[in-house]
Amino acid sequence: MSVEDRLSALESRLRVAEDHLEILNLLMSYGPLVDSQTSAAAADLWVEGGGYNFTLPSGDPARLESPDGLVGMYDGEGHGQLVSTGCSHFTATPKITIDGDSASAVGYSLVVLREGDRWFVWRAAVNHWTLVRTDKGWRIVERFNRPLNGSTESHDTMRKVLA
Repeated sequence: MSVEDRLSALESRLRVAEDHLEILNLLMSYGPLVDSQTSAAAADLWVEGGGYNFTLPSGDPARLESPDGLVGMYDGEGHGQLVSTGCSHFTATPKITIDGDSASAVGYSLVVLREGDRWFVWRAAVNHWTLVRTDKGWRIVERFNRPLNGSTESHDTMRKVLA
């Protein structure tokens, strides 16, 4: 293998490692941003028109579009009550798969809520993010989030780690 080939292979490996780190930093920014109600910056983690697909307390699916739909939720009364009570939107380290300028990540998220002097897990979910490299860096195209309630949909989302 020539020096040029070795250098090219090293550059490719470094690019993938840097992409992983950038995606991790992006996803790990979500919790602190929404918990501090820094709503516009949280919505900016998505591409314009990107979506957050989640399950409502009623069990029905919902999808909010970035930026306005996300900012509306983060600035809304329900989210405001969580933040004023004390909460942590925690994103566990996901499995990331990169394919050129596209990527996906699969992992868990928890919402920890304060109740008096104790903290408890209020919601546990599995997430599948699709991401794209933009001129602003990596951004979320879609976040698909389902509660860990034993449903086929949540199990199918977990199995995306095999893709």
